[in-house]
Amino acid sequence: KDGNDVELLSAVLRYRNEVLDESWSTTNDSELAAFISYAASFPDKFLCLIDTYDTIRSGLRNFILVSLVLDDLGHAPTGVRLDSGDLAFLSMECQRIFRDIAAKLDRPFLRDLDIVASNDINENVLHSLNKQGHRVTVFGIGTNLVTCQAQPALGCVYKLVELNGKPRIKLSQDLVKVLIPGRKTAYRLYGGQGWPLLDVMVGIGGGVDEDPIPTVGERMLCRHPFLEQKRVAVTAKRVEKLHHLVFDGGNGGAVGTQPSLAEAKEYVAKQLKAMRPDILRHVNPAEYKISVSDGLFKFLHHLWQVETPVVELA
Repeated sequence: KDGNDVELLSAVLRYRNEVLDESWSTTNDSELAAFISYAASFPDKFLCLIDTYDTIRSGLRNFILVSLVLDDLGHAPTGVRLDSGDLAFLSMECQRIFRDIAAKLDRPFLRDLDIVASNDINENVLHSLNKQGHRVTVFGIGTNLVTCQAQPALGCVYKLVELNGKPRIKLSQDLVKVLIPGRKTAYRLYGGQGWPLLDVMVGIGGGVDEDPIPTVGERMLCRHPFLEQKRVAVTAKRVEKLHHLVFDGGNGGAVGTQPSLAEAKEYVAKQLKAMRPDILRHVNPAEYKISVSDGLFKFLHHLWQVETPVVELA
């Protein structure tokens, strides 16, 4: 504002620890650090994805804390983005809290922030949100804008599961978006009839409780990543390792020789032919199981508990 450097961290912590009430001190520290770094790089384009840990109790609050400091320095934050959960409810909660803090601290800029919504939004979702009522000001529509839904896209996202040898986890109100942390190797276990029974991921270090690799003829407990009651014991007749290194950024990039397009097509056809017919049928296909080892299951749920903020009720 006056041309002098400002230490953002201490200014943000003053709002968290001294200005706002005690409940604000429990926001996730690593998320707050990320928001501060982002604000330092883009002070006038500060729009944050807030559903990494807890949308309202952590993400929204951390955004407000950093935005207050940016406003002190003469910058104009842009808003927040919601990418999971109940978009109608969360958008209304965001606007309510923005208005509450605007009134409490006399910060009118909080009333003008954008609330962006994404997450596979299509025409049906838009109609549903309009019927429910919402406070979304911007919709981010990607997949359903650029693809034909009769030939749907394969949604793939590259997620960070380890940093400097330490397993990391992403939390979300949508269970399917919760990450399985740490390095893993995937194996396909085959039964006596030659069909694949399931794929199983096994942790390979970095604090993960390591299990023995699957071995032909040896019983292995395979678990659903998130549902404790769903588990099976498998004695495989054949084991196929699915994970192979194809890119090593620390050692020059691509590793080995990549298959040609024709070879890749032949491989996919062979994999499909190996699957049970009920898994590939068009109507009501059977679910193919993707499991984790017992040690990886326990580590996932331990880290999940450690990183999830405790809800305070009064």
